[in-house]
Amino acid sequence: MSLLVNIKKSFGSFRLDVSFETEGGSITGLLGASGCGKSVTLKCIAGIETPDEGKIILNDQILFDSDRRINLSPQKRRVGYLFQNYALFPNMTVAQNIAAGVRSRARRGEVTARLVRALYLEGSEFKYPRQLSGGQQQRTALARILASEPEVLMLDEPFSALDSYLKWQVELELTELLTTFQGPVLYVTHDRDEIYRNCKQVCVLERGSSQPLQPLQQLFDHPATLSACLLSGTKNISRARALGGKRLEAVDWGVELTCSAPFSDSLAYVGARSHYLRPAGGPGPNRIHCRVQRVVEEVFSTVVLLATPGRTQGRSRLRLELPKEEWAALSAPEQLWLEIPQNALLPLSEQQR
Repeated sequence: MSLLVNIKKSFGSFRLDVSFETEGGSITGLLGASGCGKSVTLKCIAGIETPDEGKIILNDQILFDSDRRINLSPQKRRVGYLFQNYALFPNMTVAQNIAAGVRSRARRGEVTARLVRALYLEGSEFKYPRQLSGGQQQRTALARILASEPEVLMLDEPFSALDSYLKWQVELELTELLTTFQGPVLYVTHDRDEIYRNCKQVCVLERGSSQPLQPLQQLFDHPATLSACLLSGTKNISRARALGGKRLEAVDWGVELTCSAPFSDSLAYVGARSHYLRPAGGPGPNRIHCRVQRVVEEVFSTVVLLATPGRTQGRSRLRLELPKEEWAALSAPEQLWLEIPQNALLPLSEQQR
């Protein structure tokens, strides 16, 4: 089972240009900032929006092909689309909502009863959506989707409508249910922690354009582009200039650094994750003399904002995160030397296609 998407569509000044292929049994994350085209991509796959050109193929069935003038209606695509607000019918009970998704009228009772049991909705069959918790609403919406026997599942920011105290439990429930689905799953979010917990591979979207599909761990260990690095959670970014070999200048930090491996000619930025930075005893390779600007106490750690030799604002500042006891042991210094290990540096290009 597989899903191939290779489409383009213009919305005035915004242009969608997305290409990826994913297999059944794996959850693929579509990660990007708000407005980058994630939800529009899902709508094109579902048939709600029509691309200007390209093709969409699900399990060898052509859903859309601009060259062959094929454009199946949403009802014929066997695509399960879980909307952000779940889109339950407010005047229908749980059982009626689920039954509405069953294609065979003769099997509605059987399929509805099976899904009520499978999604732990016993006792809620005759309740209306307004009487359900956030998790029950989501499970009802997912049951209605599964009732239609889809060949692909698409989850559009599935936890955005939930309060923070509900999100963790509902996420656990949903991901457990997804392990039994055999087809491809597309998981749209701008939350890198959700991607890390739930996906096996990731496609990063930036301003409508998709970057190559990559394994999850590659995104976090070796992001190739500025947008991928920012989306993976890196807070320390500087413009960079190659100096030859493994050497580069971090322009915004005002320092020359050595990487653990050579980098490409497309070098434009360098990143460093906050938890890899370490206070050092004095000058040395890959060390920066910084001035402490601000100390922020979080629940389990201390975040220190540091002015570098570059400047004191924006990307020139570095973010250091330490366990509370480690920062306390430094006795609140006004200045310190900071070391960035060679293997902690992330050379980045502007954008990759």
